[in-house]
Amino acid sequence: TDEHLDLDDGRWEDIHVVTGALKLFFRELPEPLVPFGHFDKFIAAISEAWGQGWGCEFGDVAGDTIPRPHRVIEYKEENRMSVQSIAIVFGPTLLRPANEESNMAMHMVFQNQVVEHILNQYGYIF
Repeated sequence: TDEHLDLDDGRWEDIHVVTGALKLFFRELPEPLVPFGHFDKFIAAISEAWGQGWGCEFGDVAGDTIPRPHRVIEYKEENRMSVQSIAIVFGPTLLRPANEESNMAMHMVFQNQVVEHILNQYGYIF
């Protein structure tokens, strides 16, 4: 909506309320931030990267269709959100398969790694 929220208002002091709302927003999107059609490609790219080093596969998969990341990580000393922390918290929310399968635990590991790699290598990928 067009509602303006003042995040300096005392109601929003607990950062967990704000980040929880953001995470819920991403989780309830009809399609995740990383579209369903990219899920298998990213999982394949991260699987290949394990054996070959971090190549250009991610750039090929992301192309111009994935927006550039915002740099929350630049303030990791203040917000305690390292690249790995952001990947763990948001990986399964931002990148998920269209249909959940039995190997959900393995997908979660790959989802976190994909998001972590994108954040670490965004300049190279995009």
